[in-house]
Amino acid sequence: MDKRKKGSALELRLMVVGSSGPSQFQLTNAILGREEFPKEIYSVCCSTKKNGELAGRRVAVVNGPNIYDKDITAVKRENELRRSKCLCIPGPHAFLVAFDVDNISLNDLKTPKLLKKRFGRNCVKHCMVLLAHDGPLESAVLEERVKKTNWYLRELVEKYEGRFHIFNKNWRDRSRDRELLQKIEWMVASLGSAYFSSSSFQKAEESVKKEEKRLRKKRTAEIERTWTEMGKEYIAEDLYCKRDAYTASVSAEIRAKAEMDNGWLRKSLARGLGTGLVVGAIMGALVGSIEGPWGMMLYGVIGGAVGGSAGGTAQVAIKHIENRVAPTARLNFNSIFINRFFAAPRS
Repeated sequence: MDKRKKGSALELRLMVVGSSGPSQFQLTNAILGREEFPKEIYSVCCSTKKNGELAGRRVAVVNGPNIYDKDITAVKRENELRRSKCLCIPGPHAFLVAFDVDNISLNDLKTPKLLKKRFGRNCVKHCMVLLAHDGPLESAVLEERVKKTNWYLRELVEKYEGRFHIFNKNWRDRSRDRELLQKIEWMVASLGSAYFSSSSFQKAEESVKKEEKRLRKKRTAEIERTWTEMGKEYIAEDLYCKRDAYTASVSAEIRAKAEMDNGWLRKSLARGLGTGLVVGAIMGALVGSIEGPWGMMLYGVIGGAVGGSAGGTAQVAIKHIENRVAPTARLNFNSIFINRFFAAPRS
């Protein structure tokens, strides 16, 4: 079940989502007022979190692979979706969905449905469309274009309940920072000053906390040793300040590691690789059967190794093979394998 929970007013957690191309990375640069992503970046293979300020308000900005990024396997996509949730726990205050104002496609109109599938059915209530524009921002003209002139733009914004903002691709233009922050704060306030949460975000939070506990336990001896050394060098208030600063630094380091790597993420990756390993071995055996039993064994081993390194791609390939082999009978890959090798010989 999706939930909306009240959160701290100190920091806004922003989940930046891109359809395709560089728009989401341009948006992150614009929000933070610095070049976190170079101009030539059109996609990323790993989710990231950047901290900074927007019009004086502290923000944490999370980016992940584009929705329509074709250069990523199904397993990697699922793992990075999980990682982005871990980086944004306990949940984002807003999803900022970035598009290029001059390049809206029919695929872009399908993004609300895909976001609901990935994050939860009520996430659109927390979404705002962010439109990247190149050049001077003539607000009245651009907003007129969005609301009345361009059908694709109007349809896109309506799917996100009419919430949108136009930003400059040039991150050095800070003229509309305050307006963007106000729109985000108004949206969050209209939802009871709550952040978005769902079962998967709760799972992410549990996994991060569990990993933090494991990492902290692992460093207990190191922390105690450092505290003892500080006790020999500092006294009274200086000692307390040094210890507090050190503890905060260690906690931040442990939290960052736990967000990027924890049991939930490792489980997702292992499951994908395991599927690829089995599928690769079966496909290799099928090919090797042409050479006889030894060929079947050799190609099975090779196929397993290759499949294990590309589990997601293998899963997609199987679905494709099933459709090509017997689309009308709806045979699955297991039945094809069994029939090929274990069917009784014909007389």
